[in-house]
Amino acid sequence: PCLTWLCSPLAERTGKVLGEFCRCYKEQYGVALFNSVCYEIEGNGGPQAQLLHRKVPLEDHVIYSGNLFQYIEENKKWRNRFCVVPHNYGLILYENKLAYERDLQPRVLVNSAGYKILTSVDQYLELVNSSLPGVTPKSGHSPILKCPTDFPLILWHPYARHYYFCVMTGKEQEKWRAVFQDCVRHCNNGISEDSKVEAPAFTDAVRMYRQSKEQYGTWDMLCGNETQVLSNLVMEELLPELRTAIGPRLKGKAQERQRTWIQISDAVYRMVYEQTKAQYDAVTAKCEQERPQMESTIRTDMDQIITSKEHLASKIRAFVLPKAEICVRNHVQPYISSILEALMTPTSQGFAEVRDVFFKEVTDMNMNIVNEGGLEKLVEYMEKLSHLAFHPVKMQSCYEKMDQLKLEGLQQRFDVSSTSVFKQRAQIHMRQQMDDAVYTFETLLHQELGKLQGKDELCKSIQRILERVLKKYDYDSSTVRKKFFREALLQITIPFLLKKLAPTCKGELAKFQELIFEDFASFILVENTYEEVVLQSVMKDIMQAVKEAAVQRKHNLYRDSMVMHNSDPNLHLLGEGVPIDWGEEYSGQPEAEPAADKRRRAKQVVSVIQDDEGVLPYEVGAEVLTQPSSPEPREPDPGPPPSSPDGVEEIREELAKESLGAAPAPPKPGANVPSGANVHHTTPVPPKPGADVPAEAEAPRATPASPTPGAETPSPPASVACHQPSDKETGEEVAPLEGECSPPPPTATTESSEGVQTEF
Repeated sequence: PCLTWLCSPLAERTGKVLGEFCRCYKEQYGVALFNSVCYEIEGNGGPQAQLLHRKVPLEDHVIYSGNLFQYIEENKKWRNRFCVVPHNYGLILYENKLAYERDLQPRVLVNSAGYKILTSVDQYLELVNSSLPGVTPKSGHSPILKCPTDFPLILWHPYARHYYFCVMTGKEQEKWRAVFQDCVRHCNNGISEDSKVEAPAFTDAVRMYRQSKEQYGTWDMLCGNETQVLSNLVMEELLPELRTAIGPRLKGKAQERQRTWIQISDAVYRMVYEQTKAQYDAVTAKCEQERPQMESTIRTDMDQIITSKEHLASKIRAFVLPKAEICVRNHVQPYISSILEALMTPTSQGFAEVRDVFFKEVTDMNMNIVNEGGLEKLVEYMEKLSHLAFHPVKMQSCYEKMDQLKLEGLQQRFDVSSTSVFKQRAQIHMRQQMDDAVYTFETLLHQELGKLQGKDELCKSIQRILERVLKKYDYDSSTVRKKFFREALLQITIPFLLKKLAPTCKGELAKFQELIFEDFASFILVENTYEEVVLQSVMKDIMQAVKEAAVQRKHNLYRDSMVMHNSDPNLHLLGEGVPIDWGEEYSGQPEAEPAADKRRRAKQVVSVIQDDEGVLPYEVGAEVLTQPSSPEPREPDPGPPPSSPDGVEEIREELAKESLGAAPAPPKPGANVPSGANVHHTTPVPPKPGADVPAEAEAPRATPASPTPGAETPSPPASVACHQPSDKETGEEVAPLEGECSPPPPTATTESSEGVQTEF
């Protein structure tokens, strides 16, 4: 369906939402800048972490790579794809492994922020049926999606394009699910915490905007980088209007209408994303331009600004605090201990599991060194241990403890739409604490190696260092968890209190504006000061509840009075040194090797599965690998490729033959044999992290392969420069083709028209 008629009203509606948000952002920017300068002057409080923190944990690594099937919507066929997950957690899909090793254009680049990972077609169909009310396929009719195996992996998003994959075994499905979930977890956390001004200004602006629309409580779609979050904010308002406008116009069977609706939603999301990015970049650039003058004013008039703010706060406190305290006493205080207990149990179990996994890995390494050899084995095991925190499968037992988190009646009482926000935050803390423990361990061990003689001394030293690190972990884990509990309790109770107090307090706030000097109006806001007063009304009860839990030694929490001072005074100096490369340092410098070989030998965190069936048994589809723009020459045409099954039934028949031991036909001499295409590899060749998803690259269309006769072939684009890796953000930003108002209509096309599909 063509969306040309919608372009103008969509752009106007999007511009209106963004205009309101940008006004909120500019207001919050001044407040955040003032708070940042105050924090810098006053110094940071809180206990010092005992564990070291690694700055670049996954340099020169990829998380995972391997083969899986992808469903191509353009021609409704399943294709074998080679998927690479680089250190920035983007999903990059290549035609096959050979295309990856030749550094050809990837087929798909996906940023998984905001996605849900589904392992059941029924789960997916339930979500699809609810997305377009009144359109449900009749019983017995063919569903929108059929999977050729019993092990699907579906990436579902409420607004953007969906991605459909499947694998051949349950073991593969579990591993890919863990990898995909790690990608989602990482990409959802896309707003950098290193930014002390822009990040709080943005999140506060989002909160203030939603509260102005009477939307309080947690928000599930605060996912991804700033542009993604803003696009979700716009789509939250646009989608109901869009559904009302377009729903009745959809024609065809229920499945076709559902498929068309998903394509329309994705097309609108892309249009919104482009407009959002341009407008948000403009407002941030303007704020950054004004920052030096604002900061100069803050530093010059700091005392007067603080005095003015305290005067305003005292007036608001006298008006609001009595009402807030009654509300806290009647509606919040009785439930704080229940909320805290619900949070503490799964979170502390997860952190205990992190400790156990770390202890087990180091102990197993130590035993293997005793049985198998000394330093050589140590180097081999330390290379694996150094990235334990980023191994999705080994960390899964820690993460899944948070699945027990249920607020039940409390969730409805306090208007918490979902617990996923808290689960994800706790899981990110777990991964960070694991990496801090591992990095501290390897730093201390590396320091000791020069002094050790013999295998026995090495094993004793490992055990001694392990005990030291575990003590540090227990202390830091307690500190991190207590902070997490306090923040979670505030996230649950403050929106509830603001909503309760709004009818009696919010309308009266305007009269306090006259108490702010005009020169300081950029740094002091009545709304923010009001929220701080409300926070103070409940903060004492929250602090007391967490303190009591620590005094009772519930869940191995340390009391606030327990402070570790300078137990290792020189440890943090060690952490500032050059990162340790165990393989290079203790195995000698590797000889120079060609870029292609280096790409194939890149270190990989998660090992590829080796099943009896081997990797996927055939390549679905037979497009030519070498593109016209590729610098590599074409190889001689070996003749027509063997036929490949495309439909669900044919794939099932082929899988059945494979399981009965049908031997694949050998390839013809000189033919390009893609990885996974009638070849069973015994040793996977790991990829290089150089194929990271670029942060800010326009997405070109891939050069089309030979089209199917009679199919519509898109015109080839102009030549495009190669992607350059970047760590600024995960995934891609969409660049619509020149002259397009919306993506092209989903007419029948060949597989080659898929091009490079990018996600934001």
